[in-house]
Amino acid sequence: MHDLYKQSGVDLDKAREVKKKYETIVKSTFNENTISPLGLFGGFYELKDYKNPIIVSSTDGVGTKMVVSSFLEKHFNLGQDIVNHCINDVLTSGAKPLFFLDYIAVDTLVVEQAESLVAGMAESCRDSGCVLIGGETAQLSGVYQKGQFDIAGFLVGVVEKELLLEPTKVKKDDILIAVPSNGLHTNGYSLVRKVFDIDTNPGILNTIYDELGTTLGDVLSIPHRSYYPLLESVLSDIVAMAHITGGGLIENLMRVIPPGLSVKINYDSWKPEPIFNLIQSIGNVQKEEMWSVFNMGVGMVLITEEAKVSNVLNLINGSWILGKVIDE
Repeated sequence: MHDLYKQSGVDLDKAREVKKKYETIVKSTFNENTISPLGLFGGFYELKDYKNPIIVSSTDGVGTKMVVSSFLEKHFNLGQDIVNHCINDVLTSGAKPLFFLDYIAVDTLVVEQAESLVAGMAESCRDSGCVLIGGETAQLSGVYQKGQFDIAGFLVGVVEKELLLEPTKVKKDDILIAVPSNGLHTNGYSLVRKVFDIDTNPGILNTIYDELGTTLGDVLSIPHRSYYPLLESVLSDIVAMAHITGGGLIENLMRVIPPGLSVKINYDSWKPEPIFNLIQSIGNVQKEEMWSVFNMGVGMVLITEEAKVSNVLNLINGSWILGKVIDE
């Protein structure tokens, strides 16, 4: 049955198989606000106990980190990447992540691969109290080359209007507090692939570098860190937050600095992780380009009044004073 459709590149039997495998994984993220059963055309989420809720949404992908992880035959981490990246984006507004939807597009459906991707998403959702409420796995024969796939994610969060973090609340002399990244997160992988010539020599991912203390592949496949569990307790102490992604530290930080103000950064206050120095030295990458492509060890920047700095630093392990807000 469906032999011609299967020959054209779409295997409905595999699609049914993978949906059955998704069911247990996805249900493990459900909570008391999830009121729709699986299999409907939309996911239902009941919003409770909010007086003046602001809905915050985000969508993203994992970029060409997929290429590196595919060479390593690692997919669980990519599921974590896409959820955590979206969680961090809505978190910058002070929002609690509510639910996440995924989109997986493949040339040919590999059940184990799809299951691993969704399992990674579910783990990150559970870690942040977020529901994996729905998704789509599309077989797009002819769109992708053999073995290729792509993933994207869509996340919705909520915050009380009076607690919304936004640039209008930032003032001169507010303090910038940095929270460390755990590596590249999901940005700069096209440059990394070029520097190490990964596409033509994927075996280099198994090379152990003294600077790293492990293989290049191990470091490049570290999942994008989720900051919600870490920062939830200090949201009331900060006025704005920046997620340091593509574009680097200054470009992303200035997105939450109001007109007329700027920032002064103490670049001697931390040392970027060894992976960044390795990329720069092997690729002979200019310093300016490194800082505009990578997070350079800073995953999030929190902005707070000086009186609240000590409390934030005490609650956030590994954080440090990065700089301050100044006149433009």
